[in-house]
Amino acid sequence: MPSHLFADRPAQPPEPGSVDALISQTRRLRGEVDAVRRDTVVDDDDAQGRWQRALCDLAVHHLDDLREHLDQLKEGLPPVPEPLGEPQPAPEAGPETQTRVGSAEWNLLTDEVSWSDELFQIFGRPPESGALPLDELGSTLFSEDQPLLTAWLTACLVDGKPIDGEFRIVRADGRVRTLHMRGEPVLDSDGCTASMWAVLRDVSELRRSQRAVRESRDSLQRQREIAQTERRLAVELQEAVLPPWRGSLRFPYGSAGTLDVAAHYLPSATSALIGGDWYDALELPDGGSMLTVGDLTGHGVTATSGMAMMLGALRGMAMAGIEPGPLMGWLNQLLETSVQPALGSAVCCRYDPARRVLSWAQAGHPAPLLFRRGSGRSLMPPEGVLLGATSGASYGQAEERLEVGDLLVLHTDGLTPRSIEFSRADGTERLLALAPRFSAARSAQECLRIVIEEFGESEREDDACMLVARVGG
Repeated sequence: MPSHLFADRPAQPPEPGSVDALISQTRRLRGEVDAVRRDTVVDDDDAQGRWQRALCDLAVHHLDDLREHLDQLKEGLPPVPEPLGEPQPAPEAGPETQTRVGSAEWNLLTDEVSWSDELFQIFGRPPESGALPLDELGSTLFSEDQPLLTAWLTACLVDGKPIDGEFRIVRADGRVRTLHMRGEPVLDSDGCTASMWAVLRDVSELRRSQRAVRESRDSLQRQREIAQTERRLAVELQEAVLPPWRGSLRFPYGSAGTLDVAAHYLPSATSALIGGDWYDALELPDGGSMLTVGDLTGHGVTATSGMAMMLGALRGMAMAGIEPGPLMGWLNQLLETSVQPALGSAVCCRYDPARRVLSWAQAGHPAPLLFRRGSGRSLMPPEGVLLGATSGASYGQAEERLEVGDLLVLHTDGLTPRSIEFSRADGTERLLALAPRFSAARSAQECLRIVIEEFGESEREDDACMLVARVGG
């Protein structure tokens, strides 16, 4: 509603066709945004979804406001308000039909007050009760907002400054609304303030949407910070638990030969969190050595702390001389009684260099691959279910006699992911197809590089560990 200060300037209405086109575009865009909003699936744990939904709500409110203003622009100037003594009744607006914009004028010379029908609806005030004079307007405001309105009115009426600000009111029905007020003093011919004109707009839903956007954005930022912190802690814990040696490890057995070992952890390409994969090679007190790889379900600190518990227990039992089969049974019991239950898969091997015999057990894990004289095969696995899956499970133990030059490859599931391109079995075939290249390699570390080149550093949907051991003479 234009101020009376500019009533002597002829208005230049826009062309009706251009306004109609804008209204049509706004209506179409509003429908498209509303469709996106409906398609946004949100749950309590999805901060990203809540943020997107809140942004859609905010966009819808802005488009509704824009269409309302364009409709008013198309209709032209509103009619002159009825005389104060003959107010026209207006229907009370409900939650779904809440009017957004109303106007008012307070005459300081006659104490007359003119309110539009829409303003009565905004304040939830029946027209027969009459419009509120300026000195009573503050009674509807929140107590903390009343001094602010007083300061604005004083600046407007005394100093001639325009009003542009927001305050909150409590309607007679108890509903709280946020109003944006734009007002100007109307001067008489002597330059004195004769009245004050104002437009008040109900921006409650708009502010609520903006608040939802801010809260969702802040929640999303907090979740990102928590995820970053968790990942850092998981990485630090993983680095502290996995073997301190990097690259290759060599076990000298004197006249019984050597065992050349190389291992590597391959992070996931798609997951920002560290999983519960492990690898280890350990020299035992009786002169043998232990080789193991395994994986716990889950990601983050929970998975890495569980992995630390399992790997510590495995090392301790191996050093105590417990064979791989019974060792798996104890690991199963440990995981079953853990505070944070999980499932795990593992393979544990004990190598006796004097007899060149590999004793091994597995728990729902891919069997070791044995490469000999240019060809490879998967070892026949003994009985063994996933760790933590069954109470009191027993685990079988198998033996395999090795020869000088043999190569063992142990890996976790993430090395050969399930995908459209290939299955687990196809991944095993890809590994076995590397046999000729392994036979030409000079060390376990070189064999490890061959596997990494074949499967890539960043092709996995999950993280993975692999260990390569080569029997020397």
